[in-house]
Order: sequence, then C-alpha cells, then structure tokens
Amino acid sequence: MKALSKEYPLFISILSLVLFTIFEHTLAHTSVGNIIGFLSLFAIIIYASLAVAHHAEMLAEKFGEPYGTLILTMSAVTVEVMIIAIMMLHSQSPILARDTIYSAIMLDINGLLGISAIIGGIKFGEQPYNIDSSNSYMSMLLVAIGLSMVLPHFIDATHQTIFMWFIVLVFIMLYIVFTRVQLKKHKYFFEYIHEDEDIKEEHNSEEINGWYHAILLAVYILIIGFLSEILSVFMSNMLETLGLPLALGAVGVALISASPELIVAFRSALRNNMQTVINIALGASLATILLTVPSVIIISYFAGLELTLAITPTQGFLLGLTLLVSLVNFNDGETNVLEGFLHFILFIVFSFMLFV
Repeated sequence: MKALSKEYPLFISILSLVLFTIFEHTLAHTSVGNIIGFLSLFAIIIYASLAVAHHAEMLAEKFGEPYGTLILTMSAVTVEVMIIAIMMLHSQSPILARDTIYSAIMLDINGLLGISAIIGGIKFGEQPYNIDSSNSYMSMLLVAIGLSMVLPHFIDATHQTIFMWFIVLVFIMLYIVFTRVQLKKHKYFFEYIHEDEDIKEEHNSEEINGWYHAILLAVYILIIGFLSEILSVFMSNMLETLGLPLALGAVGVALISASPELIVAFRSALRNNMQTVINIALGASLATILLTVPSVIIISYFAGLELTLAITPTQGFLLGLTLLVSLVNFNDGETNVLEGFLHFILFIVFSFMLFV
C-alpha cells in the first residue's frame, strides 16, 4: 500500500479520465477546446507511459534479458494496437494503420536507436553489443516488411482479402518461432556481458515484487487505452481544423506507444548497455510488424473498414534506406556517434517529408 500511494501517474490518469469523460463533448465543439484537450491528454498519456517504463524496467531486472525487453515491447505494441483500432474507427482512414506502422519503425530505428547511439557514443566512445542479435532482427525485419508492405503492390485486387489472411497466419507463425528462438534456443544471441562486468547482486531482483509491477503495468496500459480513445477525438478535430496532414496523427500514435521504450533506451545508453537499446529498437520494430499488422487486418475485417498496407514510393525509399544503413552499421558489434548521427539524420528527413 505504501508503494501504491506513490503511484501519482495512476491517480492523475484516473482523475483525468473522469474529467475528460465529463467535459469531452464541451471541449470538442471549439477549436481551442480541441487543442487544449489534445495537449493535456497527450502530456498525461506520456506521464503514464513513464510509469509503464518504470514497471517494465522492474520486471526486466526481475526476470533479466531478453524477457525484460520482450515485456516492454509487448506493452508498447498493445498500446499501439489499442490506439490504432480506436482511431481507425473514428477516422475511417484506410492508410492510418500503415502510416502508424511506418512511423513506429522510423521512430524506433532512426529516432530511438540514433539518439541512443549519439548520447552513448559521446559518453563512452564505442558501445559493444551482441552482433547475433542485430543480424537476427534485421533478417526478420526485411522479410516482415517485404511481405506486408511491399508485396501487396504486386497482388491483384481480387486476391487482396485472401492475401491479408495469409499474412495473418504467416506473421503469427513467424512471431511464435522467433520468440521461441529468442527465449529458449538462442537466448544468448540477445545478451551481452562486458568482460570487466562484475557479477550483479542477485538479492535486488529477489526483492522485486513481480506481481505488483505486472498488475500495475496492465492497469496503466488499460487506462492509456481509455485516454487514447478520447485523445483520438481531439486529434482528428485538431488536424482537420488546422489543415494538418493525417500522417501527423500516425506519428503521434507511434510516439505515445514508443515513449516507454524511448525512456528505457536512453537510460540504457547512458549506462553503456547498448544491447538493451538494440533489443528495444529492433525488437519493437519487429513486434510492430509481426503483431500490429495481423491485429489491424482482423480489426478492419470485422469492423468492415478498408485497409491499405502497401507503402508509398517515398515511404519505401526512406524505409529501404533505413534498412540498408542498418545492415551496414550493425555488422561489427559496436555503435558510435557517427552511426547514431546517420540514423538521426534519416529521422529528421522522415519528419520533414511529413509536410512535403
């Protein structure tokens, strides 16, 4: 109870949910109200995401890698799917899911990993990690992105529905196999132990209450989902009023879902733990593809919504360039400032192209 009494983000989130549920319609009728509602809810959701990051880190310390990273990425993908589903139902946009998935990958690889490599490189120079992990992630990403976002360009319209369900089955199979490899057969691929690293104290992890952090993690994710439903109303109205591209909404969804990962990644980079950053950035991108794509396909089918997953030429170029640079940069088992800067530049270009 003492620990629960200090969960300020939980109390603020619940109070905000009650207040915005009451005053949602009043605020949504004015431009200023939509802006105030959007900015307030966005800040509250990010604040709640900090708590998600904290509880995920506690579980990571409790169970070790790669379980901790898997918990964190699953939490982020759950939030992402919830928000995408809500916004799809509100906006009726067939490209929202595609733009969000694309934005999440660019944010994770170029934004999260790029900035982490820069700040880690400034402090430590070169930061080592297990090259087997990056190779495994990159090969899976190439296959998953190619099948779900490039191959649809070559599928006849009459076969699109059966192709979508085929992708659902293939991706579920891929995720099950990869997760088994990650957690059982080749767990050591996703771990890195520094040569001069002392054996960590084990009593700290034993003192961590796994059930407490797991339950609160689930509660926060549920509350973020409810808050996101209200946020989607303000976001749609605000983008329409200000004449901004819908793609910005997709970036907002990606940023909200990735915020716990961003926090944990930056902290890990400052602790010279680039392996965790690699697991988060590439693992989150892979989870976004393998889990979000089947989810939005199923949701769109039963909700009777149109869905487009095929990327545009601009998206294809930037995504292909990102993967190519990643293959070159992540082939030596070390990151540095230059590699981080290259990815960060790609993220800047991605942000710029949203308005072009």
